[in-house]
Amino acid sequence: MKLFIDGDAFPNILKAILLRAIDKRGLETYVVSNKKISIGDSRYIHYIIVDTGADEADNKIIELINASDLVITADIPLADRTITKNAHAIDHRGELYSVDNIKQYLAMRDLMQSIRDSGEVTKGPAPFTQKDAQSFANQLNKFLQAHL
Repeated sequence: MKLFIDGDAFPNILKAILLRAIDKRGLETYVVSNKKISIGDSRYIHYIIVDTGADEADNKIIELINASDLVITADIPLADRTITKNAHAIDHRGELYSVDNIKQYLAMRDLMQSIRDSGEVTKGPAPFTQKDAQSFANQLNKFLQAHL
């Protein structure tokens, strides 16, 4: 299993959590982004910078992943594409996306986008908190214990 990180908009608070997990388990990791993003120094981490543009990082991740790989992303369409390739996806707040729930998340995302496109002003996501970081750490550890 390889780990892929959608590096664009990756919360700084999660970097130390992720780096510990990568080094502890010797997990081959790819950070894919359209600008230089550093999770930290580790012999297991490879950085891939793609061209700027919508979905360039997402497309590269989908090109590289195999079944059973794990993608860390807050991008629901990328999570959907990941699940379609029989890989796994966890978001920054610790949600494990699956065949059972990804279509619901995608439908809600599309509904909110439609509301915004109609001119309605909506609230953005809630601020990222320490509780979110803990949920992420718990889900990541649970996933890695089950799959490694």
